Amino acid sequence: MALSEEKIRKYIQKLLLSRMRILCNHGFYGLLLMHMVYSIDESLETACTDGTRITFGSDFLDSLSDSELDFVMMHEILHVVLQHCLRGEDRDQETFNIACDIVVNSNILLENNMEGSSITLKNYGVSMHIAPDGKEGYEYTAEQVYDMLSKQKEKKCPSNSSGVAKGRARQQATNEDHKPVWGWDDHSRWGLYEEDAALRDVWVKRFEDAAQAIEIHNPSNSRGLLPRFAQRILGELRKPQTDWRTILNDFIQEEVADYSFSPPDRRFDDCPFFLPDFNDKEDIVEDILFMIDTSGSISDAMITAAYSEVKGAIDHFDGKLKGWLGFFDAAVIEPKPFSNEDEFRIIRPAGGGGTDFQIIFEYVHKHMQDKLPASIIILTDGYAPFPQEKLAMGIPVLWLINNNEADPPWGKVARITV
Repeated sequence: MALSEEKIRKYIQKLLLSRMRILCNHGFYGLLLMHMVYSIDESLETACTDGTRITFGSDFLDSLSDSELDFVMMHEILHVVLQHCLRGEDRDQETFNIACDIVVNSNILLENNMEGSSITLKNYGVSMHIAPDGKEGYEYTAEQVYDMLSKQKEKKCPSNSSGVAKGRARQQATNEDHKPVWGWDDHSRWGLYEEDAALRDVWVKRFEDAAQAIEIHNPSNSRGLLPRFAQRILGELRKPQTDWRTILNDFIQEEVADYSFSPPDRRFDDCPFFLPDFNDKEDIVEDILFMIDTSGSISDAMITAAYSEVKGAIDHFDGKLKGWLGFFDAAVIEPKPFSNEDEFRIIRPAGGGGTDFQIIFEYVHKHMQDKLPASIIILTDGYAPFPQEKLAMGIPVLWLINNNEADPPWGKVARITV
């Protein structure tokens, strides 16, 4: 039966108000929900997402209170941003679905300061949030919870006294007549975009943009306003694949002297003489120009990998690496200086056109003569004509290539995989 215009307006208003409440109370979730398409499917019993839209069954939407609807909206968008829709692979789907719901529900309860509690959807069940080891699901990834559930299933001991048995007992205690604790959320439409790699990159970019928006508007307390899962993901830039200490060995400088004649102990402040105190040396590397390729052939995943390498270089020197980070495609985006990780993190990529390596060296020649880089490191796929070596003006150049096909004719070459 077709929905009346009045009913449609009612649903639109209900969903818009929910999104607005979440935007006001849980800004990070709200920003992500702004990207979703919303629809009604009368044949759907509950709610679902396919990675691009959130769909509600009309009867299910009618049954939800405001707080329950907010929970479901946050539940679905968290499935999307954590890319659960694309991560099932060859796993047992029922077990993986349960694992994903445990992680998602636990994160939402934590966001609402309800850790250890549960959300009950009237007539639809309790929100499962306890991992098989008895801990909250937010402490794990869906894959980790899946492995626990799989091992538990293999042991065929569903009545054991620990883990998920305890969790289920706690979660079902409020209403023994509820449906299965994970059954209200329909995951049957997951994987429809399994072959669409662009969807993964799109949500990585949306995630980073939402985090950046929170940081820009709340610079003094950004980490406190980001959900725990978001803080963890932002902190989990891939481990660098490059041995930066070896590569930058020629540029290492010593910052601290070997000996200091300051009193080694406050008890000797009045002593007329004292022995010199030995201090460890600190290595620093300065004036390194990093240029990241942001042309149309570079995906968000490749840019993330490039960022990870630069962060890895900073970490290798305990933050004692200073230089510039810039971007290029057919033009150079002005390199920004950084002297620590915090300054590095706020530099954001731009670009998306063709690729031209020559413009990097033209930029250095025109704009950096007062302080030339000690080395230029270009992170790229290498799919463009390479310039003549003389344009580098004797500055050492490292081509950090993300494939095994491109072969620069000069300079040092290192390779990473994405």
